[in-house]
Amino acid sequence: MGIVISNDAKPGTYLEMDGNLYCVLEYNHVKPGKGGAFIRLKLRNLRQGTVVDRTINSGEKLQSPEVEEKKMQYLYQQGAEYVFMDQDTYEQTTLTRETLGDRLNWLKEETIVDMMMYQGEPLTIQVPFKVELKIVDTEPGVRGNTVTNVTKEAVLETGAKVQVPHFVEAGTVVRIDTRTGQYLERV
Repeated sequence: MGIVISNDAKPGTYLEMDGNLYCVLEYNHVKPGKGGAFIRLKLRNLRQGTVVDRTINSGEKLQSPEVEEKKMQYLYQQGAEYVFMDQDTYEQTTLTRETLGDRLNWLKEETIVDMMMYQGEPLTIQVPFKVELKIVDTEPGVRGNTVTNVTKEAVLETGAKVQVPHFVEAGTVVRIDTRTGQYLERV
């Protein structure tokens, strides 16, 4: 267990507060006209998947747990659980839909992810920043519609919906930025 000063609790930092494990999603340093500075944090509870807001004093010491990253391969869905396999030991681990949250939009079978572990307990995953997914449904492009930045909705093989340029058809494999959920290019 390490110590982190609240001013250093940037996005991606892991914290232990009130017996719960959190990952910092947003960090905002506030310096009001009167009084001392404080930090507003948006935190994701790693066990429950919920997001909470916390306000703490600037310079406050916080507990930072030792979180280990392991390379895991997503195998399959079994009911409400998702099964992953350790790339080194071939052990299988499951996570729930609630724990994975919107990361499921970018997860297809055989994808390699980073799983965050705390004392052997699986917490969450980090999907790659860019993924390649197939479009399974979209409206056909209209000939002659050459206005720039015209987009349409497309459904990906994972069920996620994204906006793509009008010329992209169903069956096309596209690259998506998982941080923003935006179309990058055709593959």
